[in-house]
Amino acid sequence: MKKIAFVAAAASAAATTTAAVMWLAVPAGAAPAGRDVSGIEHFQLVTTSATATTQPVIATGVFTAGGVDHQGSKVDTFVFPGGSFKVAHSQGTGTQNFNPKTCLNTVRVRGTYKLFGGTGKYAGISGHGIYHLSILGIGARSGGKCTMHKPPVAWQQIIQASGPVTR
Repeated sequence: MKKIAFVAAAASAAATTTAAVMWLAVPAGAAPAGRDVSGIEHFQLVTTSATATTQPVIATGVFTAGGVDHQGSKVDTFVFPGGSFKVAHSQGTGTQNFNPKTCLNTVRVRGTYKLFGGTGKYAGISGHGIYHLSILGIGARSGGKCTMHKPPVAWQQIIQASGPVTR
């Protein structure tokens, strides 16, 4: 989860965001000490800003928590109450369409991720999965034409991910 500058920047940000992108975690205390806890975790990240470097993330499944994704180009950090973990994500593959008349940009990307480097209640976490990135954006206009030199005037990005996790 862009060939035209604005599209390229969006795809890169989206992949970074992801990559986005989806990570799994298990809270401390979910099982007796010394035992691994495993299951499927789901993540959803939603933003309306094409320029933000953080975005909210909600995790459900083995644990339920709201947190923040701190984006990186290849590795993000998910921070939840009580700890954090790293999410390494692929750039993903997919489609993008840009309409030069309406300035509408549509992106659909699918990729993979792996979890590692947990702290606090996420110490020892591992996992992997698949993410889906969807972007709808409307580019700014300058002189009556779409421009990639300004932030988009409207932006909706949704990343959904899921996969097995063990702590």
